[in-house]
Amino acid sequence: MSELIISKLSKTYPNGIKALQDISLEIPKGMFGLLGPNGAGKSTLMRTIATLQEADQGTITLGGIDVLRQKNEIRKILGYLPQQFGLYPRISAETLLNHLAVLKGITNRSARKEMVDALLNKTNLYEVRKQNLSGYSGGMKQRFGIAQALLNNPQLLIVDEPTAGLDPVERNRFYNLLSEVGEDTVVILSTHIVDDVKELCNQMAIINQGQVLLKGNPIAIIKELEGMVYQKSIEKQELVQYRQEYQVLSERLFLGKPIIHIVSNQHPNNGFTAVEAALEDVYFSKINY
Repeated sequence: MSELIISKLSKTYPNGIKALQDISLEIPKGMFGLLGPNGAGKSTLMRTIATLQEADQGTITLGGIDVLRQKNEIRKILGYLPQQFGLYPRISAETLLNHLAVLKGITNRSARKEMVDALLNKTNLYEVRKQNLSGYSGGMKQRFGIAQALLNNPQLLIVDEPTAGLDPVERNRFYNLLSEVGEDTVVILSTHIVDDVKELCNQMAIINQGQVLLKGNPIAIIKELEGMVYQKSIEKQELVQYRQEYQVLSERLFLGKPIIHIVSNQHPNNGFTAVEAALEDVYFSKINY
């Protein structure tokens, strides 16, 4: 299986927003995390790879396929779960999946039934396959979305913000499903949830304002901040002062009081304690500065 290679990809919208600025990435087989805040350009990149949007310049290739020019060829081996997708509410999962399989060219009835049943089992929806989609929870709908994305046994799978709004149980179920798929497929997971990438991906990139800020293996990336992250519990009114004095990565509330993480080349003393660096610290160090 070949890598997906993105080279010098750029896109500027008519309103002047530079959604993608000279993006270059090499994405191997397995799970690849694309991490960034809302509005970073992730969805624009995903839609461009999925042949739903044109780029201004640059190239995307998968093996011998020129993704931007051979759209029909890439669509045959592409699975796509967008951030928001519509479902027919008054139809069962089994019926809709069967219909989508026909649209994807799976015309042999017995082969189609075998594939639909296998995907319903894989996504843990077989027991509720006769139920109308209007009765599905958010997590069940997301799992149905993955089922339809896998119908053509894709070589490239794109999932855009798949776990937003899912409860922890559904999220773990989704993680396990994606990990299984990622064993022999190029899977791009676009998200703003750091844990998604930390749990699932061997390779990742951080993107913001249409630019790649960092790329590599999450564990190796975390090591770059090792011994440089410190935390302290402060009063709310002190936050502005600390932001002026230190490179504050993040703050969170614990028992009503802010706990801040800072990055520093040497121990800042002043009540700070050293903590183990996490992917979230790396993320905020790149996004905020």
